[in-house]
Amino acid sequence: MISLSQGGAYLVNGTTVIPDGDDAPSKIRAAAGRDVDRDEAVKNTIAYGILKAHNTSGTMDKLKIRFDKLTSHDITFVGIIQTARASGLEKFPMPYVLTNCHNSLCAVGGTINEDDHMFGLSCAKKYGGVYVPPHQAVIHQFAREMLAGCGKMILGSDSHTRYGALGTMAVGEGGPELVKQLLNRTYDIDRPGVVGVYLTGSPNPGVGPQDVALAIIGAVFENGYVKNKVMEFVGPGVSSLSADFRIGIDVMTTETTCLSSVWRTDENIEEFYDIHGRKEEYRQLDPGDVAYYDGFIEVDLGSIKPMIAMPFHPSNTYTIDELNANLDDILNDVEKKALVSLDGQVEYTLRNKVRNGKLYVDQGIIAGCAGGGFENICAAADILDGSSIGSDEFTLSVYPASMPVYMELIRNGCAAKILETGAVLKTAFCGPCFGAGDTPANNAFSIRHSTRNFPNREGSKLQNGQISSVALMDARSIAATAANKGYLTGADWFIEEGTLKKYKYHFDKTIYENRVFDSHGVADPSEEIKFGPNIKDWPKMSPLPYNLILRCVSEIHDPVTTTDELIPSGETSSFRSNPLGLAEFTLSRKDPEYVGLAKEVKKAEDARIKGEDPAAVDPDIKKVLDVIKKSFPDISDTDTGIGSTIFAVKPGDGSAREQAASCQKVLGGWANIANEYATKRYRSNLINWGMLPFIIKEGALPFKNKDYLFFPGIKKAVEDKATEIKGYVVSDGLKEFSVKLGDLTDDERKIILKGCLINYYAD
Repeated sequence: MISLSQGGAYLVNGTTVIPDGDDAPSKIRAAAGRDVDRDEAVKNTIAYGILKAHNTSGTMDKLKIRFDKLTSHDITFVGIIQTARASGLEKFPMPYVLTNCHNSLCAVGGTINEDDHMFGLSCAKKYGGVYVPPHQAVIHQFAREMLAGCGKMILGSDSHTRYGALGTMAVGEGGPELVKQLLNRTYDIDRPGVVGVYLTGSPNPGVGPQDVALAIIGAVFENGYVKNKVMEFVGPGVSSLSADFRIGIDVMTTETTCLSSVWRTDENIEEFYDIHGRKEEYRQLDPGDVAYYDGFIEVDLGSIKPMIAMPFHPSNTYTIDELNANLDDILNDVEKKALVSLDGQVEYTLRNKVRNGKLYVDQGIIAGCAGGGFENICAAADILDGSSIGSDEFTLSVYPASMPVYMELIRNGCAAKILETGAVLKTAFCGPCFGAGDTPANNAFSIRHSTRNFPNREGSKLQNGQISSVALMDARSIAATAANKGYLTGADWFIEEGTLKKYKYHFDKTIYENRVFDSHGVADPSEEIKFGPNIKDWPKMSPLPYNLILRCVSEIHDPVTTTDELIPSGETSSFRSNPLGLAEFTLSRKDPEYVGLAKEVKKAEDARIKGEDPAAVDPDIKKVLDVIKKSFPDISDTDTGIGSTIFAVKPGDGSAREQAASCQKVLGGWANIANEYATKRYRSNLINWGMLPFIIKEGALPFKNKDYLFFPGIKKAVEDKATEIKGYVVSDGLKEFSVKLGDLTDDERKIILKGCLINYYAD
């Protein structure tokens, strides 16, 4: 089905794969008719060409990227614009689209969600941006319809910023990286590796894009095969896929932890741009005649079967046939993994969903940037046609990804087919994906064509004894399951010849012309920004002190810690515009003690900054300083900062939301300590908020939760680019250990030294 190369590989003329090795040059010569060395072949990937066109550094080893366009949604744009305003923003220097698809319901927190929307509209007017009102489109669908272009690059403050199927290299990052672009700075990274994804064959009836995506994620996530690399989709199988099908696979590449993605383009993509009235944005993209890839994934599309990602990660994949044939073993495995994910806080089982040897689910959702596409919903409508979802517990909700998609479903009759079954059609909304819409009942099991199934992401609260869970599936199999009134069913068992019809898509741009505000890049400095009472400025943050005392206030040994666990999604999203208000929720569903412990440490630091005695606030600090001064008698209380840190094995998988780091910072956090960081974007968020991204060797943890750590001369170590930094566990004496900071650019070091990106730009 899917195979991974052990090393690099060459692709010759788009069809011949040659593994890297001693005999590669002769094979390349035979296939290409000329000699090509690796250095030349590296430059022949699609990704290399796009990166080169956007790089301003003058060297392709250290990239400084300027993007063509930016996009954010209503969980992230307030914080981004507030940070940029504090750093001197005068005008959006490039198209910046503010969509409103996360807090669209305006259902929690009184007026604060709509206040954020009005803030966004006023900023689009003042600084020259684009504002997409609630319910018009989810962020990524609008970007596909209106922003993407072959060979372009787009930066978005959402992790699923992926438009590679349309020839656009898109990157999802934390808000501070967008701030840099708004201030005419660059996105600075080492040139990423490129992994080829070679598609052959064509999908069988009943197999959809989510099935292909889950199969790939299951093959590459745990081994980190594509981590922080670009996935480049090539091969003859690409042409067997429609634009919508490619988009559905592409958006899920985020769950592999890759940096970005791009696909070769053809007449199907040209037609997509033509349908959307932007044919000038199309150009054919192909790798050169001999292209070198740092890894190679071969996917036989014809061998993919309907898939399911069981709780609680998109990589926990099985075929639906495999699950139904091995229910007891697989459900037992899910329970074991749940003990880790849920920390044993609630009893968890799916065995009570088995009736007469069949697994039944309670809810189906087809939604958002992954599931809400035109073809997905049309296929679901055809499968559901003439059936009923029943009048028992099972429910089905369908969210078209944009109003133009919704309109076409009404015009072609697919909306009626869905509604006749008892299912519900709703407006464009990302809520089901992050726990703010269609929250299941306690102990319910939901199947969703959406992007993630992390713990708590569907809205459950472990501290209140509430737990439900999500499995990811394709819209086609969700529809088949719905037609079977909740019995888990793969679409391949349900589809007969002629079940799925071909529907022509007609994009109605008048919907956007009538409702979306577009400044066309013209700023109006006289426009007054509208601030709601929940929109707060960032608190003042101090520069990195010379020495640093840190208290570990949370210790997490899960294999991976998601950003949802660091700062929960769902109703907490209403407080995204209030840094201190949101910080109260930090780690609340993972470690409820964290906030209180962090605040206690911060009190001592606040006293120190005011010139007061921190030991008077926290007696433990006096004991810690007394121990430290026995070995370091010359240290001064005034230049020794006090802060908090957390340890996690591998933090930062999932969302790009900067608040996973900024909430720790406003509570006095100065560092994370980890064996590795799950994603580049989370590590970047730490750095941009002035936090030290320490790395400690696996199995070498010398401290435990609530211990104090001392890092003498940490400021000088950052300035001097020290590769290894000494720290000490403070108890009766000092126990030495070491950490690393990993690669940091000069600007990143300056940001950490200044205390955060805002301070860096203020200077």
